[in-house]
Amino acid sequence: MDTNQFARVEQKQNALDKAVEVLRKRVDKFGVAEPLIQPEGDDRILIQLPGLSEQVKESAKSAIQKAAFLEFRMVHPQNDELIQQGLGAIGYTNMVERVKQRDGRFQLVHLLVKKTPEKGLTGKYVTNARATLDPTSGDPTVLLDFNSEGARLFADITRENVNHRLAIILDGELQSAPNITEPILTGNCRITGISDLKEAFNLANALLNPLEAPVKIIEERSVDPSLGADSIHSGVKAAIIGTLAVSVFMLAYYLIAGLVANVALMLNIVILLGVMCSIDTTLTLPGIAGLVLTAGMAVDANVLIYERIREELKKGKSLRGAIGAGYDRAFGTIFDSHVTTLISSIILWRLGTGSVKGFGVALTIGVAASLFTALVVTRLIFDFSLARGWLKSLPMLHIIRAANLNFMALAKPAFILSWTIILIGVGYGIFVRGQKAFGYEFLGGDSVTASFTRKVEVEKLRASVTKVGNPDALVQYQRDIGAGSELLRITCKYGEGQKVLETIQKDFPDAKFEKKALDNVGPTIGEEIRRTAVIASLLSLFRILVYVAFRYEFSFSVGAVVAVIHDVFMTIGCFYLSGREFNATVVAAILTIIGFSINDTIVIFDRIREDLKLGVRGSFRDLINQALNQTLSRTIITSGTVFLATLSLYIFGGGVINDFAFT
Repeated sequence: MDTNQFARVEQKQNALDKAVEVLRKRVDKFGVAEPLIQPEGDDRILIQLPGLSEQVKESAKSAIQKAAFLEFRMVHPQNDELIQQGLGAIGYTNMVERVKQRDGRFQLVHLLVKKTPEKGLTGKYVTNARATLDPTSGDPTVLLDFNSEGARLFADITRENVNHRLAIILDGELQSAPNITEPILTGNCRITGISDLKEAFNLANALLNPLEAPVKIIEERSVDPSLGADSIHSGVKAAIIGTLAVSVFMLAYYLIAGLVANVALMLNIVILLGVMCSIDTTLTLPGIAGLVLTAGMAVDANVLIYERIREELKKGKSLRGAIGAGYDRAFGTIFDSHVTTLISSIILWRLGTGSVKGFGVALTIGVAASLFTALVVTRLIFDFSLARGWLKSLPMLHIIRAANLNFMALAKPAFILSWTIILIGVGYGIFVRGQKAFGYEFLGGDSVTASFTRKVEVEKLRASVTKVGNPDALVQYQRDIGAGSELLRITCKYGEGQKVLETIQKDFPDAKFEKKALDNVGPTIGEEIRRTAVIASLLSLFRILVYVAFRYEFSFSVGAVVAVIHDVFMTIGCFYLSGREFNATVVAAILTIIGFSINDTIVIFDRIREDLKLGVRGSFRDLINQALNQTLSRTIITSGTVFLATLSLYIFGGGVINDFAFT
């Protein structure tokens, strides 16, 4: 929505709020079941219209974009003479009227029309507008009724300008310019010059609900009901399997304590869904990914606590004392790791758009809830069981026992190897793949997804798409591993998606290509996504740097941020090498990595700080080695639970979730 014409913030907000109500009234005319219309940011409106046919959808798009700013202006009294002489007039502008001839053809007539509405008469005085057919000519027309003030102004204009022409201007275009033969005191008029009855209906609808500022569609996503149902089924399946995988692992490894962790995990999911319902948040597919990732990350806090309890029991403490000490010693580490994850998830929530925002919302609520369930709920269960005498011991498996590896000796070889992979991957992406590595969401463009009955060779499809002006189109088949289905996806220039689909349908009729989804992302949105990705990444790194410096030392925070940057570049390098395209969900995954990858670093930092306080002897290099060995088991287990969650998303999630899980 173009709100630049408004000087003050309040005016922009009022115009946006009014536009939401106006668009809702226009959409209601099409009988859409449960439409979603809500503002996004300062100048965006999100509209979701389920269950529309292609024909009705086109009409809805036209109705949404029509500002319907109606003006009544006078035509210059000496218009014919001035036009014949090729002259203009001060305060008037040259406009063109399309006049329908008897043979059905249109003649273009130039008119000198005033630049401002006569007596300020505009569409805001219209109380009713209805489409009909002219009883004489049979042409479509729109009848208007004014309110009392508008009727008075219209009567004055027609009384003072008998035998002059009154131009009716809609959205800056001349619709008609009838001659005033006599004063019109009834407070109504008609608009002619409309091509068909469908346009008359849309115009009447728009005039009843005019916008204060023009709107245009800059991003559009349409999904076939069958594909939408399949995607939801795949997402829910991935969520269930991922949660079950994490739960089974916790139960098998930590036994009774794992059962307690699973109770907390279920409560975490219930809280997450409850909060999302209470704030009217839609659960998108990336939101489901956030839910599954939350399940993997929620048990991480329990792992840290249980490994601490194991250490305290090994020192000879009683079960009650070990549980108390385990929670106390793990609290700081759990709190810090959750805060760093929340830093990234909140930025995703605030700066993300569309589905990425849904992921940020789910992850933020889930991580915040896991603090409560891991630290409070599980502690209450343990204390209650101890008080009742039900809990006599706390057996756990201990497959990964104390290690004594010299990690620091491997620092230089690991550094050389990892940065070699990074340089190769990033170099390949920048100098070989270039812009082809970025999807349509970054560059702007269309993405068509289609089903088929017979597979056509990619080269033949590319040749077909090239002949309609899309030589750089990306043509690829995508297989959903979980569902076992395969779809064709073509990425092409902005606004060309429908034409590309119709072309391959015509060239390969035996394949029976059927549209399942069509996304249109304008250059404005693509540029915004790129800018937001950079800003969000830098903000996350800076805030993590500040937080770790506040909680530990500045040197620690620098090391943590450098390690995170290394992880991000390693991910980007490997992603380049995989041949996949960057999209908005990949950005969400990278921001999640920024928040999550520092968790293990914080666990190690916390152990180093603890060893320093205990006065453990040895050089700082020895302390680092010792801390790495002491935390090795929990590092493997916490990473393993998240890996189980993302693996289920990768195998069973499908669609955009697959790209997220792969990253």
